[in-house]
Amino acid sequence: QVQLVESGGGLVQAGDSLRLSCKVSGRTFNTYVMGWFRQAPGKERDFVAAISRLGGSVIYADDVKGRFTISRDNAKNTVYLQMNSLTPEDTAVYYCARHRTPFRSPTSTKADFGSWGQGTQVTVSS
Repeated sequence: QVQLVESGGGLVQAGDSLRLSCKVSGRTFNTYVMGWFRQAPGKERDFVAAISRLGGSVIYADDVKGRFTISRDNAKNTVYLQMNSLTPEDTAVYYCARHRTPFRSPTSTKADFGSWGQGTQVTVSS
């Protein structure tokens, strides 16, 4: 069973940057779309970004475009989320996720992702 382990969260001030990492177990990492979602207290888990299996195609939620960058290193079985110009509205638990099916294109639909990490807390103070 695949395991996803996020790291890199923390408490920062508005305007700061953070880089989240997600290490994925197994030998099939480079066959799956990977994504990041976030969930603020009392809200739904929302899409943030997704990246194709080889990194050539990425998609973002409108509210993070231009500030966040998703990337992956298939040699390290790791996907990253670089977050710049953070605001208090970015405060949430951030989850890494893997598509249910290999060799697909990136999507923003939560139901397309079947494996999830435990989440890492990001708190942005004003």
